[in-house]
Amino acid sequence: MTPLLPEGAAPLPRRVLAVAAAALVALAGCADMGRVGAPAPSVGATEAGLPAVDAAPVAAVDRQWWRAFGDPQLDRLIEQALQGNPNLQVARARLEKARAAVSATRAAELPQVKGDLQVNRSLYSENYIYPDPLGGSIQNTGLLQLGASWELDFFGKNRAAIEAAVGNARAAQADAEAAQVLLASNVARSYLQWARLVAQRAVAERTLAQREETLRLVRDRVSAGLDTRLELRQSEGGLPEARQQIEALDEQIAIAQHAIDALAARPALAESMTAPALAALQPIPLQPVLPADLLGRRADIAAARWRAEAATHDVDYARKQFYPNVNLTAFVGLQSLGLDNLLKSGSAQWGVGPAVSLPIFEGGRLRANLRAKAADRDAAIESYNAAVFDAVRDVADQVSSIRSIARQQVQQRQAQTAAEGAYEIAVQRYGAGLGNYLNVLAAETAVLAQRRQAVDLAARALDTQVALARALGGGWQGEAGDRQAAATATTSSH
Repeated sequence: MTPLLPEGAAPLPRRVLAVAAAALVALAGCADMGRVGAPAPSVGATEAGLPAVDAAPVAAVDRQWWRAFGDPQLDRLIEQALQGNPNLQVARARLEKARAAVSATRAAELPQVKGDLQVNRSLYSENYIYPDPLGGSIQNTGLLQLGASWELDFFGKNRAAIEAAVGNARAAQADAEAAQVLLASNVARSYLQWARLVAQRAVAERTLAQREETLRLVRDRVSAGLDTRLELRQSEGGLPEARQQIEALDEQIAIAQHAIDALAARPALAESMTAPALAALQPIPLQPVLPADLLGRRADIAAARWRAEAATHDVDYARKQFYPNVNLTAFVGLQSLGLDNLLKSGSAQWGVGPAVSLPIFEGGRLRANLRAKAADRDAAIESYNAAVFDAVRDVADQVSSIRSIARQQVQQRQAQTAAEGAYEIAVQRYGAGLGNYLNVLAAETAVLAQRRQAVDLAARALDTQVALARALGGGWQGEAGDRQAAATATTSSH
């Protein structure tokens, strides 16, 4: 520490330093931290029900998985949303705040230097310690001083605070990545919902045209005396019903467009876009299995893990508050009575020495803080456990849905083929006078239900693929992303 001393100053005696070091050890041993329980256990891959590590590997999701749909309009939409969505900007702002906290925490490791300039004009008391002629007079005083302090982190308190801040920065980085994945999936799912409604509207328009054709047939039969006005009224009632369904779908399409506008943060954007065709969207090539390395693929799990680690370092920091605080302080400057003497050599002053402080009685504040930090740590660990179980359930749900929807589509296509055939036969028999109109209505109801279900299943198949891509991490870089976040947090702190 000698270089901090001004020229001509003698260093502190070694015996004094030795005594101070011994006192530190003794004081640290006397710290009463109370009782803090062991941390809550964290869930591993086996406890979460993930497959064995040596299970068949599952290909990672592409970072821009939505491009597999083969729709350039969707690609542009997601890119616009990732650039301008306010919620994503909030996540990025929180990341910058966490990085700034790392920089602020690291500052405690470095010497602190400050300058001080004071100029005062004061009346000195005649009845105090000031002799004549100073007592009772008004004088100017000046101080020009440079001070420095350096906290010596003997017990690792500052290091624990830095590790906690870095952990929070890494969690914020993972949160920002998770927000991007969630936003991209929400935009894709809203786009698919729009496509589904457009396809349903096409079914409704086809239904309207089909009922208009049936109405002409009924009118011809009524004119020929083969049917009554009952069949005519029944056929006429199907037209406003079909038009009402088209209007209801138009309302839902408008709402879906508004949702897309909000996600992209661009009003009236969807109105300028071409309505998506559900049949033109290609399926995403994903393997519908539960990967063994799921915990390393999801940014939300990484964020929860980093928060748990940061909370553990917070407990360590709270524990170190019981230990002595050691500072090395020094100052050098000029002080004088009368500003004309301030810059003279005789006004020089300096000082240097260690300062040790230890909390002796603080009413249990430090022990309460330690217990609170331990509770925060346990809560963070349990939040991580909940994130793990939720992630496993999420992927398992999407995998089950994808497999089930594929089987449903096979059965639905067979049912629709049969319903279309039955409807054609019913119309032909009715036109030939071999069947009644009730048979036509029943066959029409069945075929319309199958057409709508075909659209819904096709949309669900694509939507579930989006959900699976998100559940598998959405192309997050995993540990590579963690390393990049750590490097960014470290760089921004200097």
